[in-house]
Amino acid sequence: MNSDNRRAISKEYFSKDRLAEHHFRSFNSFLERGMQQVVDEKGTIDTDIGDKEGEEPVWVELGDIRIVTPRVREADGSEELLYPHEARLRNITYAAPVFMEMSIVKGGEEEEQRVVDSTETKVGRMPIMVGSEKCNIAGFSDEDLIEIGEDPADPGGYFIVNGSERVLMTSEDLAPNKILAEYDEKYGDEIQVAKTFSQRRGYRALVLCERTRDGLLEVSFPSVSGSINFVTLVRALGLESDEDIVHRVSDDPEIVKFMLENLEAAEVQTTEEAIETLGQRVASGQGKNYQLKRANYVIDRYLLPHLHEDGVDEEEVRINKAYYLCRMAEACFELALRQRQPDDKDHYANKRLKVSGDLMKDLFRTALNKLARDVKYQLERANMRNRQLSVNTVVRSDVLTERLEHPIATGNWVGGRSGVSQLVDRTDHMGVLSHLRRLRSPLSRSQPHFEARDLHATQWGRICPSETPEGPNCGLVKNFAQAMELSKNVEDDRELKRELASMGVRGIPGIEGTEGRAD
Repeated sequence: MNSDNRRAISKEYFSKDRLAEHHFRSFNSFLERGMQQVVDEKGTIDTDIGDKEGEEPVWVELGDIRIVTPRVREADGSEELLYPHEARLRNITYAAPVFMEMSIVKGGEEEEQRVVDSTETKVGRMPIMVGSEKCNIAGFSDEDLIEIGEDPADPGGYFIVNGSERVLMTSEDLAPNKILAEYDEKYGDEIQVAKTFSQRRGYRALVLCERTRDGLLEVSFPSVSGSINFVTLVRALGLESDEDIVHRVSDDPEIVKFMLENLEAAEVQTTEEAIETLGQRVASGQGKNYQLKRANYVIDRYLLPHLHEDGVDEEEVRINKAYYLCRMAEACFELALRQRQPDDKDHYANKRLKVSGDLMKDLFRTALNKLARDVKYQLERANMRNRQLSVNTVVRSDVLTERLEHPIATGNWVGGRSGVSQLVDRTDHMGVLSHLRRLRSPLSRSQPHFEARDLHATQWGRICPSETPEGPNCGLVKNFAQAMELSKNVEDDRELKRELASMGVRGIPGIEGTEGRAD
């Protein structure tokens, strides 16, 4: 191979499209679909107007969201295109205005609903990644970039906030919505645990199903102190008969024997009794009606939230939750009978990476909730003073802007995480490329975590075996291998479920004709 060919291959290999591509693809996906998904999740902003007798209820309906390219407002009020180099020199944020359709609606169930004011208004400014689709230099030739003061070799993939270049660290985490079976470290092989990080719309709930020393199954999940008997919980979810529960867990004679022990020790026999028992746990000392209401709310809201599907009947969702818990119980029993090995948390099949778009989606969800609270307050105040309700007067755009810019500027992210955003390492060009392809583990630096720091066999071809810092960060801060390409997560799994159903896989929730156990 001659030198010209080597140079061509090297140039293609180290092109900016490849080395920071995972950041671009993730952030572009967030701008195209992620922002609208978060707005659709929110849907409406409810207010307390209408609580008084004779007062009409008022709420705000959210519509389409739109983002343009970065702009800067000058002292004379004019707005012009902003380029990254200018943002660096002037110590300003490279951000684009965000517009959203909002409608103020009056009227309740009895009165006719009418729109008081509906318009597209500016709700804030979103920091834009340099080189992404909404960046003003996207698609520029090398000559054009040099003309406006940009380096053609700069890979992009970072943000500019208050003149500082900030890169979002790719975060490594355990795979959500996946059952992981393991032994309890405190008690060795005596206690088997199946756990899943159930995640939906930014809410993450850890659900644990454990087999205690006396062989009984117990389940713990958020908002319920302590653990609940497994049989009680699945009966509360609608799986009532002994035969149904045993069949759903397993047909293996050894596992059936374990399940019969659990059924003999069961506290309740019917769904009504199970919900009453649960109500006494979650709202002890309250009235019976409130206990039942609270018990139903807890199992619908906090237990395995990822199984909720919009438009799916509530009873069907509960039965799917019961089936999922039975699968977790089966994993515990298989572990106790040595029919399976404990899941390896360090195996890369059990991990997922949060890239720029995923991190920005979490941030935008929090920022939108903050904006919604402020709009609610402004509406109630305007109504109390008998002012005309108008979208433009109740929306303060700096509320959203502040909640988006501040975490990127400081690195202090939602959920109590720190160090998510870092200053780009500009020591040299290779330092920039290395920083853009870095990933970090959420594990504490002060703990040993020997296995997590080790080089795992599944990192082959994915993680660089040699590029990791010395000291407390060793093995917890890693870098992508040069030829690694990050695969994209499936946003809508219904298409995947249908594809699996067409291949003959049974037991897929939400797909008709696949009832029964999974093959």
